[in-house]
Amino acid sequence: MTDSILAAHPAVTKLRSDEFFHRAQQRLNFNVPAALTDPNIVPTSGDEGTDRMWKIIAEENPVRPAAVLIPIVERDEPTVLLTQRSPHLSSHAGQISFPGGKIDPTDRSPLDAALREAHEEVGLERTFIEPIGYLDLYATGLGFRILPTLARVKPGFELHVNAGEVDDAFEVPLSFLMNPENHQIHSREFRGMERSFYAMPFAERYIWGATAGILRVLYERIYLS
Repeated sequence: MTDSILAAHPAVTKLRSDEFFHRAQQRLNFNVPAALTDPNIVPTSGDEGTDRMWKIIAEENPVRPAAVLIPIVERDEPTVLLTQRSPHLSSHAGQISFPGGKIDPTDRSPLDAALREAHEEVGLERTFIEPIGYLDLYATGLGFRILPTLARVKPGFELHVNAGEVDDAFEVPLSFLMNPENHQIHSREFRGMERSFYAMPFAERYIWGATAGILRVLYERIYLS
């Protein structure tokens, strides 16, 4: 996140539900980026420290393709369905996340992986989900290359949380997450270089890291004019 990216942008800070989904359908597609599996293509964030970290990780560790679902529940006030990961998991334990995980060889596509994981983790049935398109690829410090799928979710679903993977599932208003005033910028050190990351605390929930970074990308793709 360079100064130019972190600077304020002219943007619509709130959209009606129909306008949000219309913009998303116009701006997103289902083209799979080569960087999802190609270690020679390193995603970029615009933050010098983060980009250096991703480059080092790509050189040291195998690429780990992953997919997540960004479920936008079409309520009167649209919400984003998020999960709190189980504290005993081997990666990102206890963190706020989107439903999702590693892409298996049996998955037909990243979309298929995201839908499968959403069903396995929280019991979200595919009949309630209307996939809209892929967001930009996002890398993590553990070598994951995450391809997020934005989706419209019809109300009326029942969740069945898989306690082995997820502690809780909850909804946050889309308007809160898409308000840049709620996009805090924090930093950490990685091998002597500072890297910046986003955080979006909501009530007692600390949304940060890859989840907040992906939400920021969603804001930039859909809300910025």
